[in-house]
Amino acid sequence: MYAVIFTATIRQLDSEYSDMAERLRDLALAEYGCLEFTSANEGTREIAISYWDSEDQIRRWKNDVEHRVAQELGRSAWYESYRLEIVSVIRRYGSSNPG
Repeated sequence: MYAVIFTATIRQLDSEYSDMAERLRDLALAEYGCLEFTSANEGTREIAISYWDSEDQIRRWKNDVEHRVAQELGRSAWYESYRLEIVSVIRRYGSSNPG
């Protein structure tokens, strides 16, 4: 299992961002095999973590046409800066599924 961790410093979010974020989350879960997607904002910081079975799923998601449009809008309008990390999940446990 892999986790994609996206962190960003927000420049300015608008209604287009909210609509696109919801649409893309649904698309990742329904069409690309995303297992779980969680995001949160605090002040000017955003974090989103998604879980995947394979690097191929992550690559295909990265290259989705709608997702590429969102990436460009993120760079040009929504975010001051961002960082993306793809990590292998070694162990995952807890008392219940937070999903």
